[in-house]
Amino acid sequence: MSVTPRRRLHLAAHFPGVNNTTVWSDPRSGSQIDFASFTHLARTAERGRFDFFFLAEGLRLRELKGRVHDLDVAGRPESLTVLSALAAVTRRLGLAGTVNTTFNEPYELARRLATLDHLSEGRAAWNVVTTSDAFTGENFRRGGFLDRADRYKRAAEFVRLSRELWDSWSPDAVAADQEAGVFVRHGGIGAVEHHGEHFTVTGRFTVPRSPQGRPVIIQAGDSDEGREFAAATADVVFSRHSTLEAGRAFQTDVKRRLARHGRRPHQLKIMPGVTYALGDTEEDAAERAAEIRRQQVGPRTAIAFLEQVWGRDMSAHDPEGPLPDVEPDLSGDVSQGRVPLADRAATAAAWRALAEEKGLTIRELVIEVTGRQTFVGTPESVARQMIAHVEAGAADGFVLVPHLTPGGLDEFVDRVVPLLQERGAFRSEYGGETLRDHLELT
Repeated sequence: MSVTPRRRLHLAAHFPGVNNTTVWSDPRSGSQIDFASFTHLARTAERGRFDFFFLAEGLRLRELKGRVHDLDVAGRPESLTVLSALAAVTRRLGLAGTVNTTFNEPYELARRLATLDHLSEGRAAWNVVTTSDAFTGENFRRGGFLDRADRYKRAAEFVRLSRELWDSWSPDAVAADQEAGVFVRHGGIGAVEHHGEHFTVTGRFTVPRSPQGRPVIIQAGDSDEGREFAAATADVVFSRHSTLEAGRAFQTDVKRRLARHGRRPHQLKIMPGVTYALGDTEEDAAERAAEIRRQQVGPRTAIAFLEQVWGRDMSAHDPEGPLPDVEPDLSGDVSQGRVPLADRAATAAAWRALAEEKGLTIRELVIEVTGRQTFVGTPESVARQMIAHVEAGAADGFVLVPHLTPGGLDEFVDRVVPLLQERGAFRSEYGGETLRDHLELT
């Protein structure tokens, strides 16, 4: 791999949280909520010169057959509180938090994000998400009132209004002229008059313009509405399309939409969530990847995935046995708090065909259909794969999702990052102060 890459890639670290990515039963696994865990992963990412550290959000514990799903009880802390604390123990690493536009208010959230940007000296990012899930909505005053078709309309207005608030302070509003006795320059704080379909705000924002102007906007939706929203609004897309072919198709589709919003391709970075398994040889890495997948999809998790598709109680069936000859109950709903499947009948048919074709047990089937490590191999081959991925136009970088908390990123930073740096594919030092600097965003 002697050719110098034409493009430098971007890297971010996702705190794995509580889902079937995390192998909490591994002896090396730590707490999902102790601040020491967040600190360890964030400092590891900063040691590796990553662009940002990324937290997901959970507004309600998921349930399976009316009981709390075991993997959720490990903890779902509030993102911006954790990130504000991390601002004090990191210096350059971007701090990105997922916050929902369906169950928050723009003025209040804009203040919290602007405050984080000040505390971190320009390193804040907001992953904008929506929900039409009435189950989650039961935790909030408005409940599940918002129709699915309206969620992006509200989100788009939410972001527009937040930007109006952030931009209402001019860059030189704070004069702090002690001799003249003038702290705020006359006219430096504009009035906000917003009367929209979802929000009405009249007044002045309380927080000065933040160090990077406004927080970075991240978006993760994959529907047509989500892609259009990203093209119009986002600085970064957290994509689920991690294979080369799917990544190229996604990037081509989203970036071609930018022109109609007056934007250019370099103004949007696409960073799929990826996993990895390293080994001293390719065979070692493949064995390790297979073992991680078996840890991630234990017997109970395999049945839980099956029940989500089949819509009925499947606990009587052996996860190490064959798929039972039982038809899905399309009206059944044993799982709440997860993104609903678009076509359960088609999904069940595809699963059955695959199980029959390969002779898979229930557990083997779920392992097969619920994903695998994106990059598997020696550190040298993983570095090569990542560079090739970016060079092929399948991504601008990656959000790494380790399977262990909090030490799952250590091996990648120690063994892969130096190879990327040697080949000129990744920075050796931070070149700027803010997250926008790291992401090369104007």
